[in-house]
Amino acid sequence: MQIMTDGPILMLSGDFDVRSTGQVRNAVYDHLRQHDGAITIDLSEVDTIDLTALKVLAVASRFAFRGGQRIVLRGACPAVRRMLHLSHLIRFFEVERDAIAV
Repeated sequence: MQIMTDGPILMLSGDFDVRSTGQVRNAVYDHLRQHDGAITIDLSEVDTIDLTALKVLAVASRFAFRGGQRIVLRGACPAVRRMLHLSHLIRFFEVERDAIAV
């Protein structure tokens, strides 16, 4: 799992699963502390994601909301969006369909 930042955008790449949740959790909470308002987590380069990883993001989103912030998911592939719907975790996020080309 690689994590890169660009202002309020946190870009993830590789496999986001139970093995990388600690690393991503730390990066998300650090990012929330550094930025006010919304932060965006770009998943367009994530190869695989599991339910544990999505739960980490949902808990972080709830934490952000309580602090007056929000987390936006960008570039979630159809399989990720489907898992968000099936798990009912979709309610914790604003989900953009496509990553913005740079």
